[in-house]
Amino acid sequence: MLLQAHDVTVRFGGVTAVQNASLDVSAGQITGLIGPNGAGKTTFFNVLTGLQKPTDGSVYFDGEDITGKPTHERARRGIARTFQRLEAFGSLSVWENVLVAAEIHRQHAQRIKRGTGSPSQVAERLIERVGLQRYADRQADTIPTGIARLLELARALACDPRLLLLDEPSSGLSTTETEDFGDLLEELADEGRAVLIVEHDMELIMRVCDHLHVLDFGQVIASGSPAEVRASDRVQAAYLGQSYAQ
Repeated sequence: MLLQAHDVTVRFGGVTAVQNASLDVSAGQITGLIGPNGAGKTTFFNVLTGLQKPTDGSVYFDGEDITGKPTHERARRGIARTFQRLEAFGSLSVWENVLVAAEIHRQHAQRIKRGTGSPSQVAERLIERVGLQRYADRQADTIPTGIARLLELARALACDPRLLLLDEPSSGLSTTETEDFGDLLEELADEGRAVLIVEHDMELIMRVCDHLHVLDFGQVIASGSPAEVRASDRVQAAYLGQSYAQ
């Protein structure tokens, strides 16, 4: 397993947001983290990426305990993420946003030794790959929300991550755009990357994910293949409903 989280607990005062939650993510696979609003998914994500210190529990990446490592050190090890709330540089163009990430990654590329070309070449290639060519020169704070999600993905990919964590990335995408996005996720996994995705679009999740973890009231209530999770009475009652039973 590339990423493992063991018995993670997060408390804010008297409120427990995540309780004894464990998950694993394998290289070359797409793993989903699903559950109702307020279940603790983003808090759990923040623990995995170093933005939130857990009250208890541990996180391992490629066999190394990274629980106490800051976000920038995790990024250097090959972890990248997108955010539920968009975090693009609004005054820069789409192309410049991706270029910034590629420039930062280049500073560490010699140590990683995974040559990907010049930063400008990387930016151009990724903009084309995620389908942002027509928006490349647009200022980031003027593009539609769904397109900004794709910008965040391109910027994350500019860091050439081994593990990609995506927080509700299909929000704002059209049906066609979501289908294309799912195809792209499958391509990324086929390249050997690990993908962990928080998403409410169950059609997308059930189509692309190899494995699912279901979070409810901060606890993992089910883990397994999409078919196994879909058939769980507990998951249906907590989140999916009967429409996903078959």
